[in-house]
Amino acid sequence: MKNQKGFSLIELLVVVIIIAIIAAIAIPNLLASRRAANEASAISSLRTIHSAEATYQATAGGNTNYGTLVQLNTAGLIDSVLGAATSQKSGYSFTNSAGSQVYCAEASPTTPGTTGIRYFAVNETGVVYSSTAAATCAAGGVYTAGAGAAPIQ
Repeated sequence: MKNQKGFSLIELLVVVIIIAIIAAIAIPNLLASRRAANEASAISSLRTIHSAEATYQATAGGNTNYGTLVQLNTAGLIDSVLGAATSQKSGYSFTNSAGSQVYCAEASPTTPGTTGIRYFAVNETGVVYSSTAAATCAAGGVYTAGAGAAPIQ
């Protein structure tokens, strides 16, 4: 009779089941952490856009006009990722509508529920609002608070 050493099939199955249980606990936490990081990045990007809009209005805008994301990028006030015509960064899409004395920038999750749950918007007041519903900016840069919109503390 040969002396065989190793693990039995039952022992291997027990190890695989334990690993599966640990993965089932850890993966949802990882996804929630990623969503939270994407939302924090979107808020930070909107604050950057607000600062750039204030600078643009005071300089190139002649104290009356705000700029689009492309104009802010051309003026060197935001990076090329945010300053593209269709901006996407960290799981969020950014849009901006600007007019005379008003502007509104918003961030929407590229895949709602996966890359982010909340939608964000900022206007010339500098208050960043969050909402669970999309589209909080009206035409011409006028900001209209959507249902459930609340300022971020």
